[in-house]
Amino acid sequence: MMHMLQRVAELPQERAENRGMVARRLLGYLVPYWRRLLAILALVIVAAASQALGPMVIGVAIDSAIARRDAGELNRLMLMLLVIYVAGMAAGRYQFMLMGEVGQQVLAQLRSEIFAALQRMSLRFFDRRPAGELMSRLVNDTEVITQLMGQGLVQVLGSLFGLIGILVAMVALDWRLALASFIVIPVMIWMTGLFSQLSRRAFRRTREAIGDVSAEIQEEIAGVKVAQAFTRTALNQQRFAQRNAANRDANVNATAITSAFMPAVDVLSTVAIAIVAGFGGWLVIQEAVTVGVVVAFLTYVQQFFRPVQALSAFYTTAQSALAAGERIFALIDTPPDLVDAPDAQPLGRIEGRVEFDHVWFSYGARPGEQPVDEEQYVLKDICLTAEPGQTIALVGPTGAGKTTLVNLIGRFYDVSAGAVLIDGIDVRKVTRASLRSQMGVVLQDSFLFSGTIADNIRYGRLDATDAEVEKAARAANAHEFIMRLPDGYQTQLSERGGNLSQGQRQLIGIARAILADPRILILDEATSSVDTRTEQLIQQALRRLLRGRTSFVIAHRLSTVHDADLVLVIDQGRIVERGTHDELLARGGLYAELHRRQFRDEPVVRG
Repeated sequence: MMHMLQRVAELPQERAENRGMVARRLLGYLVPYWRRLLAILALVIVAAASQALGPMVIGVAIDSAIARRDAGELNRLMLMLLVIYVAGMAAGRYQFMLMGEVGQQVLAQLRSEIFAALQRMSLRFFDRRPAGELMSRLVNDTEVITQLMGQGLVQVLGSLFGLIGILVAMVALDWRLALASFIVIPVMIWMTGLFSQLSRRAFRRTREAIGDVSAEIQEEIAGVKVAQAFTRTALNQQRFAQRNAANRDANVNATAITSAFMPAVDVLSTVAIAIVAGFGGWLVIQEAVTVGVVVAFLTYVQQFFRPVQALSAFYTTAQSALAAGERIFALIDTPPDLVDAPDAQPLGRIEGRVEFDHVWFSYGARPGEQPVDEEQYVLKDICLTAEPGQTIALVGPTGAGKTTLVNLIGRFYDVSAGAVLIDGIDVRKVTRASLRSQMGVVLQDSFLFSGTIADNIRYGRLDATDAEVEKAARAANAHEFIMRLPDGYQTQLSERGGNLSQGQRQLIGIARAILADPRILILDEATSSVDTRTEQLIQQALRRLLRGRTSFVIAHRLSTVHDADLVLVIDQGRIVERGTHDELLARGGLYAELHRRQFRDEPVVRG
């Protein structure tokens, strides 16, 4: 049996934080609630005293009332017993209620800290971690810790004090029977230590497994439309079934260990009862103790193992909670790899001059690290200057580095070498908030949040009035379709604005950028995948948005770059051509080739 349990517990070795440190850190969240904890402790003591006094009163009733046939004394003792158990029941109820409130407070604080930690992280952090796995830490792991804080601590305190009360009562009644009962305690301590070692890794694996399942669910839900379009649903179900099976097996393994502990405790309980019954009966025959004392001891022995079983259940919860705590604190303690410099200053109102000074960048290297192989660089020796109010178009093959280049302007990543300067100031020397507050972004598929249309437009400037929101929507050519919706600007949007068309989402994204009134604007081909009429509306709105702002336009449709002040052709991380649309066409290079491929006439195939 033990060989099987050891085999079940054999999981991949991983370096983990010290469990004692995690436990102390979790308990630190309870410090602000010390007054409630003192009240809970008092209630726990009352409940434990009730548990310890009850059998003693029963023993006295047998010896002094029932044996003597004294009905009055029996009634008095039974009334006393009723008061004792009612007081214990009331204390138990209120201690769980108070601890439940404390547990929810801790849960809210933990989730706030995790969310704040996620908000501090750079895009590089999210590039390397599945969103579902992070969600698992925010939801599943914190819920496990709440079970520990909310009910587990009350159970362990009640069990400990109850155990102490029972031991004291047993010794006070008869030390000989007490010693006989304690014979099984060394075996119980050894067994508890063994099971604790076996279960530790198993519970850590359960937390990792549920994280994998959450990551898979998040990805599959987000990509369900693509999966259905490519008839991949069956294959996705198989892949999820594998993750789900791994989670099932991890929990079954942990359960196999913990479930073996309870029967072992029951066996020890039966042995202890047999010892007390046999030895106590012999003492009664020898007239060394009374029948009431033996009956009380039998009750105490039965109660003695209830706290032990409760402690084992608490241990199961604690192991799972400590494993969850390791994951949570590992996330909270992860230092952001992109922070403001200690001497960073707020960036004042800018003119909008943007300069790339021999910029190199690699996703695989942290800021300051230099990749050994030049091919690891996504951008290679980028030099360009955008004057205030200019529109710079970025074109080139997919994967050339266009999006990476514009991400460096807002310092979403740090350059590996060189510098990005705004009005001659290195972006690493100013606060990111002051920099990004003067930038606007319109993506290829504008991200909309759950809430009203007005809320999504106001996201660009939270203090904007309703009139300013409407003015921005009119400038973005969005007002007309918004007013056709049932609730106008107060229309509630579903997740990611799924109840709007892509073109409508783009117009709201443009309205959001217009309201923010940025000095620097990033456009990631805002007219792709929309119908011709909507594209005309978007183009009109974009012309208003671009006016007087330094703009970087990632262009997939080359028809959108005719009016750009400068067109940069990027290929394999380098600027290979630069000039106006007409100049590049006349040069006959890569831009001209891309233009020919996109606009050459294709033969019409008629069915």
